[in-house]
Amino acid sequence: MIETFLYKLNSGKNSKLKYFLSNYLQLLIPNSLYRIRRKYVINKCKKREDWEYIKSRVDYYNKLSEKSTLPESSQKIKEHKIGKQKVYFFDSFCYIRWFNKELKWSFLPGDIIHVPEVPTIVKSRPLVENNQNSIILKLDKVRHFIFVNDKKQFSEKKDIAIFRGKVAGKDNRILFMNKFADNPMFDVGDVSKQITNPKWKSGKKTIADHLDYKFIMALEGNDVASNLKWVMSSNSIAVMPRPTCETWFMEGKLIPNYHYIEVKDDFSDLEERLRYYIEHQDEAEKIIENAHNYIKAFKDKKREKLISLLVLDKYFKLTNE
Repeated sequence: MIETFLYKLNSGKNSKLKYFLSNYLQLLIPNSLYRIRRKYVINKCKKREDWEYIKSRVDYYNKLSEKSTLPESSQKIKEHKIGKQKVYFFDSFCYIRWFNKELKWSFLPGDIIHVPEVPTIVKSRPLVENNQNSIILKLDKVRHFIFVNDKKQFSEKKDIAIFRGKVAGKDNRILFMNKFADNPMFDVGDVSKQITNPKWKSGKKTIADHLDYKFIMALEGNDVASNLKWVMSSNSIAVMPRPTCETWFMEGKLIPNYHYIEVKDDFSDLEERLRYYIEHQDEAEKIIENAHNYIKAFKDKKREKLISLLVLDKYFKLTNE
């Protein structure tokens, strides 16, 4: 119990208490104030110097190119209520409140790895062709969007790869653990409540603990690897097979061995790849530099909010009469 409390206190993750307090306070502001300002804010946005970049991001998240009719049974904005998945409510409500409450939409909370039959707002989508019905919004950001200020240089870190995560029910992670649980070049552990293999059971490590290692495994779980953002903002390197899903972080835009170290799906070349970058530190540090540059785009909070608003503006224009 004490260990759990100390972990939560020092985990390095975003504060959910602060997140929920802020969002509940936001509910006190009348939606009409947002709706009145929407057109002004969007028109002003189009005059920005980085408008072309903003537009490219909007079109990446929302790939719709022609009008599409939603089913009559689709939910209206005014019917969007707080449910069990509160973070999905708050992360979507802060933007849909800018629009007419009678507009219809399709919304799927959670880890979505299929393409819906109708244009739908989601957190994640599979990296496949014809996935335009999956419109990405920045959802569950309190868990997924964490950045760190890593003061330890790559050269000062351990020549080891670390992994801590839930393994139960995740075939790729089970395969990884079977191969490297007893390898001295890896510090790995399963933090699932239902342990797949008792020998893998481990306590959690804080983000700060992870930063002692040169390599951090970023293995997909139900959809994307949730640690990828903070790993790429650190002076360690994310190591993973090519992503199969993406979120607001645009994992599909990441370049192998430029933003992260890519390994085969069966991890057969993993140890060889790590040894290569231990011996070629200059190349490793270049990957870290490239990762930091990629991260910078997501740190402009004002612009990120504008992009979110425009993703929905495009969505409602193409799905509602």
